[in-house]
Amino acid sequence: MAVVNGLEIEKLLKVVDTVKQNWEVGRTVWKASTAWKGGFKVETCSRDFTLLADEPEMLCGTNTAANPVEMVLQAYGACLTIGYAMNAAVRGIKLNDIKIDLEGEIDLPGFLGLEAPEKLHMDKLPGFKTITAKVKVKADADEKTLRALHEHIVGTSPVGITLARPVKIESILEVV
Repeated sequence: MAVVNGLEIEKLLKVVDTVKQNWEVGRTVWKASTAWKGGFKVETCSRDFTLLADEPEMLCGTNTAANPVEMVLQAYGACLTIGYAMNAAVRGIKLNDIKIDLEGEIDLPGFLGLEAPEKLHMDKLPGFKTITAKVKVKADADEKTLRALHEHIVGTSPVGITLARPVKIESILEVV
């Protein structure tokens, strides 16, 4: 069985074929839960995996873990990296290294419920205004091929697409 970038090509292609044969298989639901651990510490869980979240000391946290907006950047970077590994593998491109540096700008006043002075041009809404991902890839393909691969990955990244468009969010409160 051919293995490229640590991935079994036959298995990847079988997943694609399975979805092509039965589009309903492509509908998936992903779940997560969180539990407050005091202060700004939060334990997050998905399947059998647990991560911690906290805020930096500058925001009165204890700086014991990445904060949620940093986790968003991490999720996008991980999604792009996985996209590179998978899409390069099925194209027969051997990857030697991928490094992605991400940064995003957030206006803190929105999160704090404050309205910044007009002259500062800060948005009243909390959340990222921009996210930049700088991808450095070393592979056995020419630049033109890697640029086409990059455009495909950016255009099919579930996390990137989620960040780039409005998503219906429903939040239900249950008082216990």
